[in-house]
This record gives sequence, C-alpha cells and structure tokens, in this order.
Amino acid sequence: MSENHVPQDSVVIERCFDAPIDLIWQMWTDPQHFVAWYGPNGATIPVAKMDVRVGGRRLVGMEVDTPAGPRQMWFSGQYLEVVKNERLVYTESMSDEDGNVSSPAAMGMPDGHPMTTEVRVQLEDLGGRTKMVMTHAGIPAESPGATGWTMAFQKLAALVQAQTEP
Repeated sequence: MSENHVPQDSVVIERCFDAPIDLIWQMWTDPQHFVAWYGPNGATIPVAKMDVRVGGRRLVGMEVDTPAGPRQMWFSGQYLEVVKNERLVYTESMSDEDGNVSSPAAMGMPDGHPMTTEVRVQLEDLGGRTKMVMTHAGIPAESPGATGWTMAFQKLAALVQAQTEP
C-alpha cells in the first residue's frame, strides 16, 4: 500500500491525543501498554508478543465474550516498517496460538475476508500533543473490525489521559 493510496476496503481513523508522541508510540509497541487498550469493549488480551523491528514477528491473543459464549482469537503478523515515534506498519492474519495463519473461513469470517491485512500507524508531534492516523487496509469501514478499532481507541484515549494527568 503506498502512503498516498488508501485501498477501498480500509478503516481509517484519525485521533489527536493530549500526550507526547513517545507515549503513544509506547502504547503501540510495548506489550504491557498494548494489552491495556487493544480490542473492543469487554475483550482481554492475555498474550501480546512483539518483536518491534523490520522483519520481527507479532502474536496477539484476544478473549471476547460473545452471545454464543467466550471466544478466543489469535492474530499474527510481521513488522514491515518501524520508524520510532513516526510510523509503524505491520501485517495481520488470523492464526492459531502458535502464529500459524488460519483461513478466515475457518475462523468464521465471511467470504471475501482477506487472508492478510495491513495496519499502518502514522504519528505526528503537535507540540506535546500527538496526531495519530491508523489505516487498516483489507477490512471494510463498516465491518466489526472497524467497530473494534473505534472502541479500542476510546480505551486508549482514557488510558493516555489517566497517565498524563497530574
């Protein structure tokens, strides 16, 4: 995905945080911070392994309560671009707990769901505040994944506010 081209099936979310850019970077790259905000409301992240370097792998385990009962989901990927406090790009695929990619259909996703998506996080320092633009290419803007990102960023904003208040 080129920097100026956003694929048709993409979620693009822009947020400004009253926090320094290095804190927002840590929220994305430090597993201890990431597990505190990632996922939709009610989700927990018992596993977050992140080797944040180009070519490094990531593995995230999420537990969610659904009407059909608890559900465990795994996501694996690889870091494609890492520019500290500026840009983070990684792939994401549904997987098993060992990081072996699973087909979306096997995970109960609708036909046409891509095997691999790409998440691009662009950060900009606004003099003590941080502008973040997250693009998740490969999932439609009206998908449950889009709703999950919106909820996650609400949790991220609350967490950042709690950490930056005197």
